Amino acid sequence: MVGAVRDARVVVTGAGGGIGAALARRFAAEGARVVVNDLDGDRAAAVAAEIGGTAVPGDASAVVGAARDALGGSVDVYCANAGLGSGGSEAAAEAVWASAWDVNVMAHVRAAQELVPEWLERGSGRFVSTVSAAGLLTMIGAAPYSVTKHAAYAFAEWLSLTYQHRGLKVHAICPQGVRTDMLAATGSAGDIVLQPTAIEPDAVADALFKGMAEDRFLILPHPEVADFYQARAADPDRWLTNMNHIQQKWEAVR
Repeated sequence: MVGAVRDARVVVTGAGGGIGAALARRFAAEGARVVVNDLDGDRAAAVAAEIGGTAVPGDASAVVGAARDALGGSVDVYCANAGLGSGGSEAAAEAVWASAWDVNVMAHVRAAQELVPEWLERGSGRFVSTVSAAGLLTMIGAAPYSVTKHAAYAFAEWLSLTYQHRGLKVHAICPQGVRTDMLAATGSAGDIVLQPTAIEPDAVADALFKGMAEDRFLILPHPEVADFYQARAADPDRWLTNMNHIQQKWEAVR
């Protein structure tokens, strides 16, 4: 994998901290040229300075052009990592739903719109989507997050099945709890569901690089998620009942 990544031109969105910063550090350590994107320009600059990368702050939905220029005209690996952990129910405000959809889904779509034509022309390119186990399962107390992460996973699947024979490689990273600011913001729901098995961001980067080396689409930093996903598919009613028990537990403590 070191050989495949060395000198690769890599963009990581939402890389001012958490999983994004861990991915940026790992790619740089393997010899890649890395663009660090984040809405927070100071955080992006700090990570870029640490790894010898280039900070391109701003909205992840519009970063491809500037990132491509910073990397000398092309992108080899795009990590669609920026995300919003929007909580709430079906009653969440329209603006909350719209923001979650825009960042968690449409930012991926817009990046692909700009990148895929070039990748198809040259027959290579790698799209890494930071989804979440919520995209395979769900998350109590977070309807906008759960729904949009399902959509992000579906888009990554579609990219893979449509273009893999033309040289595009797609990876969907689906961790459960990761010790980041986003996890801290989940409050009591995260305490019940995510905190007990939470891992460090570096473990997510390790899982991605292992998955890339094995050419796997689905990257599960928490291997037990595969069992949960199979149980959900095999008996949806039982799985929903079990999740409802967790919901009730949460309602009793919040």
